[in-house]
Amino acid sequence: MEHYKIDELVAKIKALESELETELHQEYEKFTCEIVKKREEILASYRQDRQGLVNYFATTPILHLLSAPVIWVVLIPAFLLDIFVSFYQWVCFPIYKITKVKRSDYIVYDRHQLGYLNAIEKLNCLYCSYFNGLMGYISEIAARTEQYWCPIRHARRIRSIHSRYQRFFEYGDSSRFRQEAALLRKELTEENE
Repeated sequence: MEHYKIDELVAKIKALESELETELHQEYEKFTCEIVKKREEILASYRQDRQGLVNYFATTPILHLLSAPVIWVVLIPAFLLDIFVSFYQWVCFPIYKITKVKRSDYIVYDRHQLGYLNAIEKLNCLYCSYFNGLMGYISEIAARTEQYWCPIRHARRIRSIHSRYQRFFEYGDSSRFRQEAALLRKELTEENE
C-alpha cells in the first residue's frame, strides 16, 4: 500500500516537472521572440547613447586623464600576483586535496560588449572586470587555504569576511577546533566529488 502511495507521488512530481519544463520553454520562446524583435531597437538606442571619443575626452576632467597612468600601472603587480597565486594553487591544492578555484568563475569579461560604451569605456570595463575578478579569485583561494589551515574567527570584528568565514570556529573554542577541524578540511576535498 505504501509503495503505491510513493509511486503515485513520484508520478505527480514527474508530471509537475514536465509541466514546469513546458511552461519554462514557452516563456523562453516568448522572451526570445521579443528580444529578436527588439534587437534592432536596442542596438539603435545603444548607438544613440554611445558617447563619441572626442566628446568623451573633451568632457573628462583633466585630473582624471592625468591619473589614468597611475591606475593602469597597478596592472603590473596584479599580473604578477595572478601568476604567483595561480601557481600556488596549482602546486599546493592537489597536495592538500583542496578543490581548485575556477578562475573563470571570478574573472568575467562581458561588459565590454555593451554597444553604448565607447572604446575607452570598454577598455575601462576590461580593466575593472580583470582587477576586481582577480581580487575575488585570490580571496577564494585564500579562504580555502584558511579553512584548511586555520579556520578560526577573529576576536575583533573585521570589515570584510569571505565566503567560508561563517563556518569557522569561534575565537577561543579550542575543543571544537581540535574535534572538528578535520571536518572542515574534508569539506574542501568533497567539493571535488
